[in-house]
Amino acid sequence: MTLLELMKNRHSYRGKYESTPVPREDLIQIMEAGLAAPSGCNTQTTSLIAVDDPEVLAKLRQVIDPPVGETAPAIICVLTRRINAYRDKCFAVQDYSAAIENMLLAIVALGYQSCWYEGHITDEDRIGYQMAQILGVPDEYELVCFLPVGIAKEAPAGPRKKAFEERAWFNGFQKQD
Repeated sequence: MTLLELMKNRHSYRGKYESTPVPREDLIQIMEAGLAAPSGCNTQTTSLIAVDDPEVLAKLRQVIDPPVGETAPAIICVLTRRINAYRDKCFAVQDYSAAIENMLLAIVALGYQSCWYEGHITDEDRIGYQMAQILGVPDEYELVCFLPVGIAKEAPAGPRKKAFEERAWFNGFQKQD
């Protein structure tokens, strides 16, 4: 599959995972892809923690409520630091978003599936904070997302996407009828 085909065919996977472990070499490749993403003014605000130890995974799953990704044999936690790049401009959200997209593509390229879980853990119940405490993350970092990683038990189903012409134009915004 070419990179463009991979981009068009990658979908969020919210199903069950096989119990087959994800080799560390694959987790390293996925995280390297994330860290290779662009960063606003090269502030490199994104850091990552891969978790593949069943005991640590069990502790994390105890605080993820409602449960998601609970059968994945590995997860990657995405951390950020809110560092101003210049003046009062902080690009942390853009930085970790680019890193996550790179990792999602690498995950599928390596034969696994995943889903970007962010809003679920950054709400007022502070699941991300609880996860960070379990992982010993220093207070200057915020755990903003996690990606379950594993072999899908079912084929991922893609959502219906609007037609290209409904969302992309040339030389100006095109009003829809």
